[in-house]
Amino acid sequence: MARTPADLVGAQPDPPFEITFDGRRLTARPGQSVAAALWAAGILAWRTTRSGGRPRGAFCGIGQCYDCLATINERPNRRACLVPARPGDTITTQEGHGHDHRGIGTV
Repeated sequence: MARTPADLVGAQPDPPFEITFDGRRLTARPGQSVAAALWAAGILAWRTTRSGGRPRGAFCGIGQCYDCLATINERPNRRACLVPARPGDTITTQEGHGHDHRGIGTV
């Protein structure tokens, strides 16, 4: 039987936990970024562009490109590749610049 890297170092990771994306329950693992948890669930886009509404997700994965912006726990414009997933997080698709018509959610 093949041993995993976690087995080799005797790692004892904490158990997976639940987050939601647009109302859909997902499982995330300790240490994953929000982007990694979404990718693991097969979700590749969680934002639309201001102009044209084109889908976007992670591109660079290191916080430089801003393609991975998401609304996390009602806070827009969070870089999902840099935000650690936490139990109970609520991620919603961000449309455009992430500001609603009343100015709520401005950064």
